[in-house]
Amino acid sequence: MFNQQSLELLVTRSMPFGKYQGRIIADLPGDYLAWFARKGFPTGELGELLALMHEVDHNGLSDLLVPLRRKHGC
Repeated sequence: MFNQQSLELLVTRSMPFGKYQGRIIADLPGDYLAWFARKGFPTGELGELLALMHEVDHNGLSDLLVPLRRKHGC
């Protein structure tokens, strides 16, 4: 699921609920993403994006998002 569109959604889509409601998914803390990884990601697109962001964060690949952040003014 590492495609351009999904990566762009990480820097443009915000968390719709919870403690970090309104925060861009790419800006969610690693421990919050790890909590979802342990407890289970939500179903649907949001869950897929959170799982992708967890993989990006866990594997130290956040630099992949820098050009996308610039492109979208984040």
